[in-house]
Amino acid sequence: MNLSITTIVLVAAGVSAFTGPSAFRTKTAIGVATESKEWKAPVFDEVCETTGVTLKRFMTEVAILNPELQELTTLFGAIDTACKAITNLVKRSQLPSSETLGLQGEINVQGEDQKKLDVITNDLLKRALRFTGRLGVLASEEEDVPVDLMEGKEVILDETEKYVCVFDPLDGSSNVDAGIPTGTIIGIYEHDENCAVDPDCVGEDCTEQEAACLANTLQPGTNLVAAAYCLYSSSTFMVLTLGSGTYGFTLDENLGEFVLSHPDMKIPETSSIISMNEANTHMWDKPLQETVMKWKNGEGKSGKTFSSRYIGSMVGDVHRTLLYGGVFGYPGDTKNPNGKLRLLYEGAPMSFIMEQAGGLSTTGKERVMEIKPEFVHQRVPIIMGSKNDVQEVIDAYAAAE
Repeated sequence: MNLSITTIVLVAAGVSAFTGPSAFRTKTAIGVATESKEWKAPVFDEVCETTGVTLKRFMTEVAILNPELQELTTLFGAIDTACKAITNLVKRSQLPSSETLGLQGEINVQGEDQKKLDVITNDLLKRALRFTGRLGVLASEEEDVPVDLMEGKEVILDETEKYVCVFDPLDGSSNVDAGIPTGTIIGIYEHDENCAVDPDCVGEDCTEQEAACLANTLQPGTNLVAAAYCLYSSSTFMVLTLGSGTYGFTLDENLGEFVLSHPDMKIPETSSIISMNEANTHMWDKPLQETVMKWKNGEGKSGKTFSSRYIGSMVGDVHRTLLYGGVFGYPGDTKNPNGKLRLLYEGAPMSFIMEQAGGLSTTGKERVMEIKPEFVHQRVPIIMGSKNDVQEVIDAYAAAE
């Protein structure tokens, strides 16, 4: 899986965070817990038979019920536009006139070859978020430190509240030349009010402040305010959570709008599908090897004989797992002890979506959402999916200790 570009942006937002109905879990600064208002989910008594419930209407209703989330609706408006633009780029990428296939000819900071679409989609998402009027600073794999995008305007960092938006613009981009499903992963974290850069600073003082701001983006998934992914496949899907359930939208190309198609998604608690690269089985930890072997032989706790379904594109595999149940994983092995998926902008946002749909996400030994990244591109083993099946993996690791 070629996961080549990730961007972190700080977005100004004069709102506080929220949680689902089961907990009060916001932090106005990292490590400082405060009680927050319970988020109210919209209920649609009347729905137009032609248009259904569009993403715009959904977010408008959220803002009406939760006025403090008004800025979040603006941010999702930009994400909506970006995903529509990216799906058009992906669909046209096979045409000779598009000139978007193949390698860019450059190496990113992780030492990976960049696909042309990686660079294009990364720039597209940055611009979409910038033009919300709330983007102050971004940090990308292409920039070592946060940079000013306001072109001479004062950087909006101090004396305002902010969201931190992280994303992988084109997950599974190594598959795009073959027409395999790809996707965009987005996570929105709470700001740290201690993140401030003096616009008048110079030299090393600026570098230290920028580094401190970048470090403040390293938050565990439990600090997530919202998460979403867009899947570019037979249809274009957007699945999101605002901390109170998971909602799926499908792009109606006739209307040009994302329409609510999967309200309050719930993953089956037990399944019979494995979604992992089983060519690496011999390199996995013994507890995982034994659990998967039991599933294949119908000797697991459910008694079902499991089958394999694996695309090799995280968004595509997770989307199918959400709909049909199953266990998706990119576990650690002897070659890659920490797996290959990045925690901050892949593991945590997708785990948030999965948990809000009733599933579990683990490394085998700890909950992915509770791991605090030590650096931006940190990798982490991931096993997520149906509750009972993932719990079986967790129990196997616990019994082996």
